[in-house]
Amino acid sequence: MQRSQPGATAASADLPDIDAVRAAAKRIRPWAKATPVLASSALDDRFGARLAFKCESFQRTGSFKFRGAGNAVLALPDERAEAGVATHSSGNHAAALALAARLRGIPCRVVMPRNAPAVKLAAAAGYGAAIERCEPTLDAREAALAAILTRSGATAIHPYDNAHVIAGQGTVALELLQAAAPLDLVLAPIGGGGLAAGVALTVKALSPRTRVIAVEPAAADDAHRSFRAGRILPSLAPRTVADGLLTSLGQRNFALIRRHLDDIVTVSEAAIVAAMRLVWERMKVVVEPSAAVPLAALVEGCVEAGGAHAAKPGGNGDRPRIGIVLSGGNVDLDRLPWSAPQPP
Repeated sequence: MQRSQPGATAASADLPDIDAVRAAAKRIRPWAKATPVLASSALDDRFGARLAFKCESFQRTGSFKFRGAGNAVLALPDERAEAGVATHSSGNHAAALALAARLRGIPCRVVMPRNAPAVKLAAAAGYGAAIERCEPTLDAREAALAAILTRSGATAIHPYDNAHVIAGQGTVALELLQAAAPLDLVLAPIGGGGLAAGVALTVKALSPRTRVIAVEPAAADDAHRSFRAGRILPSLAPRTVADGLLTSLGQRNFALIRRHLDDIVTVSEAAIVAAMRLVWERMKVVVEPSAAVPLAALVEGCVEAGGAHAAKPGGNGDRPRIGIVLSGGNVDLDRLPWSAPQPP
């Protein structure tokens, strides 16, 4: 990992690099699944590209989050691990950390907002987490977590602003490139930035000419605004069907994103729902709304598969090769977005 010099800001401290991603891949290999990379001729024809979908809905706990949580838990020295781990999370990280802690045989405590999806709350509890509910604000989450850390002595594992978590998420891109390279473009969702940072640093280290674009809902566009402003701007009361992308960027994540990411684009709620339905219907893969956000960029045309946002084709016919990270499949089946009212 890249170490900061004295006086460096939090954004530059302990940033993971490609060696950290490779170490994470080795560390989590006994625990995490190497998820499939799938194709769809129907979607290839629709978008005029060769699409490679990295399907993290098949990962343990149903999302990419298990990679980062598993890496962080396994990296803890024994003397720190004994007191357990704790975090705040709206869902997927909670479940991932709970399972990683259970596999290592240590306690896990999780703060979850009262409006967290029921399916994600049940998953975290099912993996053994002790859950404390709080109001759905960042201040409330952080205050509740601080109290838990004081009482228990547990180690906080941040959902995304953690070097081991970022490195673990980078293993998604490591596997994607191994299975589908060469790629002209990689699309990934962005919320707090753990996945986007890990994917971007890995792709740029191994395939520098491949463009990496992160995608987020227009209704939760803080990463897009921050990227253009050159500083972290807060998330302002986001309301989107993509509930996994509500958080503001972390310091480490933003530092890596500015260094390695080519662009961040935003998509509408309608495009997210349309993309989600396409994956369900055409690929027969269950994905949650947040996972459909990268494909929504093609649906809406803000990233054109054969246009200026994609690099020159990488070696298979005249169609660009695009990797798309489908980040998870933890959706509440009683509230499918094409049959339930959407946020305004």
